[in-house]
Formats: sequence, C-alpha cells, structure tokens
Amino acid sequence: MDTASVLAVCRVHQLLKDSGSVGVTAIDKRAVDGPVRVHKLGLHGDIQASRIYHGGEDQALYAYSQGDADYWAGELQRELPPGIFGENLRLAGIDVSNAIIGERWKIGLDVEVEVTSPRTPCATFQRRMGEPHWVERFAAAGRVGAYLRVVRTGSIEAGNYVHRIFVPTHGVSIAKWFSDPSVADMESLRDADADGQIRLQPEYHDAFEKMQRRRGV
Repeated sequence: MDTASVLAVCRVHQLLKDSGSVGVTAIDKRAVDGPVRVHKLGLHGDIQASRIYHGGEDQALYAYSQGDADYWAGELQRELPPGIFGENLRLAGIDVSNAIIGERWKIGLDVEVEVTSPRTPCATFQRRMGEPHWVERFAAAGRVGAYLRVVRTGSIEAGNYVHRIFVPTHGVSIAKWFSDPSVADMESLRDADADGQIRLQPEYHDAFEKMQRRRGV
C-alpha cells in the first residue's frame, strides 16, 4: 500500500433513540481532537449499545477507508464525514475492505491491530443513513470496511501513519469473504488458523460448519 494515515479517530458522540430491540444506538460516532487511548476493547470513551452483535476483543475497532467513503459520497450525492458509517477510524491510503484477513497494522508509535472480519450492515445502520434499501446497497457494493482486534494498546490520533507489518499468505480478503466466500477460501483460512498465522474468531468456524453441511461433509 502507499503511505497510509489516520484521517480521523471517532467515538460515540451521543446515544440516539432507536426502534431496534435495545432502544438506543451508539452508532453516532464523530471525530475527536487529540490523542485517544486504545484499549483491548476499543477506544477510551467509546461504547457499544448492543454487545450481542458489536464489540468485544475481536471487534474492538471498526475501520473504514476514505476511498470507500468517497465512492458513497458520489453515489448518495452528500457529504459523509468521518464517523457517519459508525467507524472508529477513517483511514486514507489503504483499501480497508480489501485487506487480508489477519493482516496487522502498526498505527502511530505503539498501537498494533489485526484485521479480523467484515462489517455486516444492519437495520440500525440503515436508519442512521436514512437511505432506502441501504443494507442491500451497502452489502452489494462490498465496501464494508473491517473490524480490528487490538494486539498492542497505546494512543492514536489523526495524522498518525499506518504501516502494514504482517500479511498472511492465505490471500483471502475481507471483501472476498463477505461477498463471495468459497470452499477454497474456507480451507485457506482454516489452514492459516491451524498453523498459527492468524486467529479466527468463532463466527468463522460457525460459517465453516454451515459450508460443510451444504457440501454434505
């Protein structure tokens, strides 16, 4: 990748009322000034209203690329500031959606993160965006961004450089697994996990079992 950097660090601005089962949502993320501490469960001062589907160490941070945001700005004919997608990090110079599952980035002086899984759009996201058929449109485009696991804690802020420090050899990207997962992808990921190259979260193993059942294995 070319020189990549953090355009904005975003955390919850306020809880919003939501018609979903929880009643509120923390999707209203906005850029903050200055350094922010990064813990194993995410940014200091950030929260997730629904811990069933969001958060935890495997989804500590959500990153979205400026390139994908620019694509949607053109499609929707509106400005899409950092945080509008519910992301914690808006990144420039890196194709987040096409990152390889398990690759690691160093951000700033001391933070290290690992790409874990694609973001699955939900009804709350659609209500946030106020766009008809948003879940289907977002999914169909495959520009879903990536969740990150925090490997090494520290502080980050806008302007920090992002360096790719490890890329697994299995070759399965976030976008590929989200949009068109294959048995070959499954086997590559499973082998990489078994070899200790990456550490897959439980949802992958659930998906593997479903794929094997469909194959009659």
